[in-house]
Amino acid sequence: MSRIHQSIAELVGNTPLVELSNYQKKHGIAAHVIGKLEYLNPSGSVKDRLALALIEDARAKGQISEGSTLIDVTSGNTGISLASIGHALGLEFIPYLEPGTTQERLDIFNGFGLDTHSFTDIEEIADFEEKGLVIDDLIRGITRIAEEQGFHYAGQTVNEANQEFHYRTTGPEIWEDTDGRVDYFVAAAGTAGTIVGTGRYLREQNPDVTIVGVQAADSSRPDSEDFTGNIIDGTLPVHDVPDEFVPTLIRSNLENGFAFDEVIDVQAEEAYRTAQETAKTDGLFLGTSAAAALTAALRIARRPEAEGRNIVVIYPDNGFKYLSTGLYKPLGDAA
Repeated sequence: MSRIHQSIAELVGNTPLVELSNYQKKHGIAAHVIGKLEYLNPSGSVKDRLALALIEDARAKGQISEGSTLIDVTSGNTGISLASIGHALGLEFIPYLEPGTTQERLDIFNGFGLDTHSFTDIEEIADFEEKGLVIDDLIRGITRIAEEQGFHYAGQTVNEANQEFHYRTTGPEIWEDTDGRVDYFVAAAGTAGTIVGTGRYLREQNPDVTIVGVQAADSSRPDSEDFTGNIIDGTLPVHDVPDEFVPTLIRSNLENGFAFDEVIDVQAEEAYRTAQETAKTDGLFLGTSAAAALTAALRIARRPEAEGRNIVVIYPDNGFKYLSTGLYKPLGDAA
């Protein structure tokens, strides 16, 4: 029987788990650090799950049909996924790009033939550099644009279909592939759909699983006085910040079985070192948020109580979209 798929949308999910065996051996780590290679999704990131979830939800609600145009705010991966999966399913996509979008991602958007717009074209958040990015203001602005121009706001930051898709797919995949042996689950948060949906599922299966969020340290946040110039792309703070800065899907699921057990701050430079070393030890080539999540997982792995435990960490994308940044440059040259 042939195994010919009719669309790349059929290839989303079922990504493999790989243990960080060589690094663990080199450093004498007795825990099992296990990465889920989400960059093996069709367009190269975990956001393919999000794109498919948002499209399926909008279709089911009669909000879009073939030929419809989606819009959303993105730093890159979500936009690439909405373009890729959207085009495969007969839809168009217009991205509003956040500051810091890498040249590689801009080139990919051009390759898809997209009409790109700047994040600062949304008047409700035009002054975000002075007061910080208020998620609710962003949502209000992009919703207004969609209504005025007859587009469909995909709603990656607010649509519960985001975290529900991970609850239905990512969580069960991890549980099945580990034979139900998950002691820690570690992930960074952008929209927070991955950590919320997957975390909810894993905690239902094992109430003792430890859910660990990862966020950029102050020195790696552009709005901080201590900013070094190196960022952890595609992440938002999830702890110890005013509620309006916390991703919507975290706030909306606090009474729905989701909670962090711990949140770890990671400096961009530390994540860059992790990426550069694991490229040599295990042949991984991680993106910045993947490297940050792995850095946090390795901190946990070195704790005495983690010996023999399974630490599952999400690798959202690979490093190919970051070659113009400092991620794989000697740290003295990173900027």
